[in-house]
Amino acid sequence: MNNLSYSVGGNVVLLKEKKIIQARIEVENGKIKSIIPDSSVPNHFILPGFVDSHIHIESSMLVPSEFARMAVKHGTVSTVSDPHEIANVLGIDGVEFMLDNAKKVPFKFYFGAPSCVPATEFETAGAKLGPSAIQLLMEKEEIVYLAEMMNFPGVLNNDPEVIEKLNIAKKLNKVIDGHAPGLRGDDAKNYIDKGITTDHECVSYEEGKEKIELGMKVLIREGSAAKNFDALIDLLSLYPESIMFCSDDKHPHDLIHGHINLLAKRAIEKGMGIFDVLNAAILNPIKHYKLNVGLLEVGDPADFIVVSDLENFDVKETYIDGTLVYSEGETSIKRQDFSTPNNFSRTEISSHDIKMKGESGDYRVIEVVDGQLLTHEHIHHIESDNEGYINPIIEDDILKMVVASRYDQSKPAIAFTKGYGLKKGAIASSVAHDSHNIIAVGTNDKDLLRAINLVIENKGGISLVDKEMEDCITLPVAGLMSDLSGEELAIHYQDLFDKSQKLGSNLYDPFMMLSFCALLVIPELKLSDRGLFDAINFTFANQKIN
Repeated sequence: MNNLSYSVGGNVVLLKEKKIIQARIEVENGKIKSIIPDSSVPNHFILPGFVDSHIHIESSMLVPSEFARMAVKHGTVSTVSDPHEIANVLGIDGVEFMLDNAKKVPFKFYFGAPSCVPATEFETAGAKLGPSAIQLLMEKEEIVYLAEMMNFPGVLNNDPEVIEKLNIAKKLNKVIDGHAPGLRGDDAKNYIDKGITTDHECVSYEEGKEKIELGMKVLIREGSAAKNFDALIDLLSLYPESIMFCSDDKHPHDLIHGHINLLAKRAIEKGMGIFDVLNAAILNPIKHYKLNVGLLEVGDPADFIVVSDLENFDVKETYIDGTLVYSEGETSIKRQDFSTPNNFSRTEISSHDIKMKGESGDYRVIEVVDGQLLTHEHIHHIESDNEGYINPIIEDDILKMVVASRYDQSKPAIAFTKGYGLKKGAIASSVAHDSHNIIAVGTNDKDLLRAINLVIENKGGISLVDKEMEDCITLPVAGLMSDLSGEELAIHYQDLFDKSQKLGSNLYDPFMMLSFCALLVIPELKLSDRGLFDAINFTFANQKIN
């Protein structure tokens, strides 16, 4: 299929009119020329392509051009993408890499200017983006919004730098995205009143409802780590114009199986109306972020998909700007060459670096919750050994966690965690939101040390170690993204995941969960490369409480 002139027929789904007609769509030079009623068309459905309203492309461990090859298979034609992962490592140069790579393929990436780099001042990061950098980015045509404002204490306390960033977005008439987990009442109202329009961090129906009624759009998130769909989906029928679907973070072994199409399918299964579902999956993000993505109107870009039915959303074809980019199992988007920029200075650590001195007593432990970014503070009694060190208690699922700066040679921070379920071995990663230092969890120091040093040797990666067995996915692009194809990476990641299950983990995605245990802006207890962190009171915390 080419971009000149052709037609596609079927049951055409018109979102604004909320009707479905049998028609033939005439496409000319990448635009919708006309929509002509025709009762002889095939009995499949044509609808605008899906939009992910909030995603970090880096979380797929694929560069944008490779992400596009995978996403079009599931009918996604556009993403609203926050590049703050690579920005925390490489600053503006990292954002420029994403913009440049994205331009190589026929896919509609819309990027934001990362508002919080670094996310906090309590960790070591690779870059800092102040107001002048935000101004520079926001003036770019490719940057359509100010990405998630995670520093909600700064917003509420009128921090001058935070307010300056918000004002830059307002002056340039660009949308401001939010990030305010658990913020309620007057604090939520004050946050929203500063011009912040969305939140993808709601975890309960009540929180989502309150924020919508205060004027916010709520993004229902269902990614590889955080899964809030079931808690929030009933809001859709009440507030169909205020809900969008998003992934936030999508690992490769999940992306290969589906994307926003899976959320549309689940919403239909929950009894939601088809047009409410397609509002959340397509129309609302296009309107909110003012995206140049077609809605099957005359004169629109020819961005649409062909699906067998409106229950399963199995995608047969995907068109972007009139180009057929996916058909019956094959994408026409070619793999692209790209550079591998990085920022990784750490040298190997020693066994002494990950030992923790301590007296017997009660210790604060980071308890992970499967399917959530939130963690709990768990108190556990730990006895010191004969040499005065405290160690994992495997039978109680109390494991050691280590975070080591990738940017310098400072001493790693050590804490204990519960919920991983490992009975042996260790896992480690250079994907550790948001500063992307090296994070690891394990049952013993020998395997922990090797897992960490594997990541260091490769200047970024995800590793797993158990006795003599070791495996590592290398991530040469900023220690975040692979140079493999999406299909190859999905296979390797699935293999690593399967091995983690054999170590005893029962988490949906232990590597994704691990990556968020250093995210200091999400309650309750996290670990920075500088120490244990109380994310409720926004201060470092003592490990031992008595």
